[in-house]
Amino acid sequence: MKEPLKLLKWSLGIMYCWFGVLKFFPGLSPAEQLAGMTIETICCHIIPASFAVKLLAVFETAIGLSFFLLRPGRLLFYAFTIHIIGTFVPLFLFPEICFKNAPFVFTIVGQYIVKNLLFIVVAIMMHQELKQVTQTTT
Repeated sequence: MKEPLKLLKWSLGIMYCWFGVLKFFPGLSPAEQLAGMTIETICCHIIPASFAVKLLAVFETAIGLSFFLLRPGRLLFYAFTIHIIGTFVPLFLFPEICFKNAPFVFTIVGQYIVKNLLFIVVAIMMHQELKQVTQTTT
């Protein structure tokens, strides 16, 4: 993997670990309440928000550690894809929290969500690089 892509991989790892670890400590993550509400709503209120946030903390931290410890592969990209799709769900479930004036004027919460577009671009770049490396070694 080229050096700039390693930096991107490590950057994603840092962000995922940081955001994930914060969710282990109630009140530290600015996304805690929104994440809990979202998962609780998606799961038809079967999973309580407080437990959902702990599950998300484990999931995000595992994704972050995987960016550090593993060569990016399908499993990591599947986990990343599932997570990143979930981050956009509040835009549809809770537009009153995400927008001042939909669809173009975001609240700080909406901006926090939309910044994930950058994460998607980085993951696509890493995936393309992985495909090229795999094709040249076969």
